[in-house]
Amino acid sequence: MYIDYVDTPLGEMEIQATDAGVAQVIFCGLQKQPENPSEITRSCRQQLAEYFAGQRTAFDLPLDPKGTVFQKSVWGCLQDIPFGGSLSYGEIADMLNNPKAVRAVGGANGRNPLTIIVPCHRVIGANGTLTGYAGGVERKLWLLKHEGFQGLADKETKVNDGDALNKVISRRQDKTQFLK
Repeated sequence: MYIDYVDTPLGEMEIQATDAGVAQVIFCGLQKQPENPSEITRSCRQQLAEYFAGQRTAFDLPLDPKGTVFQKSVWGCLQDIPFGGSLSYGEIADMLNNPKAVRAVGGANGRNPLTIIVPCHRVIGANGTLTGYAGGVERKLWLLKHEGFQGLADKETKVNDGDALNKVISRRQDKTQFLK
């Protein structure tokens, strides 16, 4: 496994890759593994830096996530959500021709190992509210605003103040470790 790190405005992210592609991009905690970069992790690190600098709206990387067939089908739908856009869990279930799978879609979305690359942050509630995000709702709001998304319910935009974001970065930094 190849490992690299990138600093972002939302905290440090760990990139893991196989020879086939990027396997995991998560907000990492204090326990870091030794770096062992590859061409794939370097390319991912560069593209993430461009995304956060406002110079990239889509990623062009080979991907190698681990998951079930259903999870991978949900993650494939997430990749179809354009920069600055959103879908609800129900709309993704409909895309899969399985409208009753809303909760399963939510579960697969929450297990997405490719944070930002596969844009699970672009999934919102059917009523326009923010829903859970493994990295913290404040990060999700920051990402949506970074992409210029305008469709949030009014009360959701009040979540984003600097103190709240800094608290979530320190408090939730280890929360995505369950993916390891």
